Amino acid sequence: MDIDPDFRPADGDAVSGESEWGWHDAPVPDDVDRVTEVADMMAVFAAQRVLRVEALRRNALDDAARYGGAIESVVDRSVRLELAAALRVTEHAAGDLIGFAEALVHRYPAALDSLGRAGMTERHAEILVDLLDSAEPEVRKRLVPRAVELAEELPVGSFRRALRRLVELEQSATMAERHEAALQGRRVVVEPAGDGMAWIHALGPEVEAHAIYNRLTAKAKAICAHPDETRTLDQVRADIFGDLLIDGDTAHLAPEARGIRATVTVTVPVLTLLDPEASDSTDAGPAVVEGLGPIPLAKARELAGDADGWTRILTHPETGIVLSVGRDQYRPPPALRRLARWRADRCMAPGCGIPAARCEIDHTIAWEHGGPTALENLAPLCKGHHTIEHHGGWRVEQVPDSGGALHWTSPSGRHYTVQPERRVPVFRASAEPAPAPF
Repeated sequence: MDIDPDFRPADGDAVSGESEWGWHDAPVPDDVDRVTEVADMMAVFAAQRVLRVEALRRNALDDAARYGGAIESVVDRSVRLELAAALRVTEHAAGDLIGFAEALVHRYPAALDSLGRAGMTERHAEILVDLLDSAEPEVRKRLVPRAVELAEELPVGSFRRALRRLVELEQSATMAERHEAALQGRRVVVEPAGDGMAWIHALGPEVEAHAIYNRLTAKAKAICAHPDETRTLDQVRADIFGDLLIDGDTAHLAPEARGIRATVTVTVPVLTLLDPEASDSTDAGPAVVEGLGPIPLAKARELAGDADGWTRILTHPETGIVLSVGRDQYRPPPALRRLARWRADRCMAPGCGIPAARCEIDHTIAWEHGGPTALENLAPLCKGHHTIEHHGGWRVEQVPDSGGALHWTSPSGRHYTVQPERRVPVFRASAEPAPAPF
């Protein structure tokens, strides 16, 4: 009996369980399965393309040597031109592809193997090459296995942040010197954008750049809260940017927007901060800025020494923290909000990269459904994902005893667990009764 390989059961036919012929039918894939299947095929094909592009380059170099030789740069340029013409892309894009292929084949074969079995996507592989190539060779060699693990585990945005942080932590001993050298390149440039518009770009220290953006955003949100305001958040943010730099005055702003200052959360190991001899290579770990990553210890000392505009969290195993106010109030007190944001570092939706400072604090079990205002029931979510959590058909749960992980179940029944950047210790009662005092 011939069986049509393209057969699909009609409506009402069995799609799982035992068929009338006695075997068990495989479950019919849903729409998400079909998309992920194609995505896996694209990863496998991307690995094959990498191998063939590198073979093209190596064969061209071998042929040049066989016929009298040619300067390697000329051969590379010739290969780049031919590849660009064959693929109908720019020579710049062809050059990027050649460099990417060479890196995966010769420097990161473990990543190429993962790509070839769809363990990671092509975009993960591109990020891996870009970030690891920026590291020192010794650091690069140590980080490759962990980088592949992260690429197979995390969404693209989360992977980029995790790997960048990993590289920076490994190179923290030279962070101060590298930052000082990079600081010499700070500048401001204007780029025409057409229609009487232009971009203004400022290259400066990352901490200050995020502080500027956060201040603009906070002021813009205060103004957009007025019912008569018709501008978008982006438009208001741009207008405030111009007002502050051109006029230097915010007196015309709404009263609630005038006193807003920049805020950045800096986490510093307390013993390191108190030790004047401590350096960036200390075993206690580097100072970290929320949403950015490690910064030189000297910069952390400078920030932690200023009273205004900086939230300082000193990590210490004996630090006392407020963990819950139960059902006594809906809005978390400031210390609890800061702790929830510090723990997560970013929006706790799968793959989201919005810093926690710009997120809303969500009750995972809604307040109206009996959820307490407690750390184990709070998590930062950006406005869009906060809306999806309540109205998008997703189910979100705190993972018990995880230190802050969220488990998301999609409308199609798929499961995603989002881990916080930092963990608050979970304290449990001892199973053994305390000994009676003498």
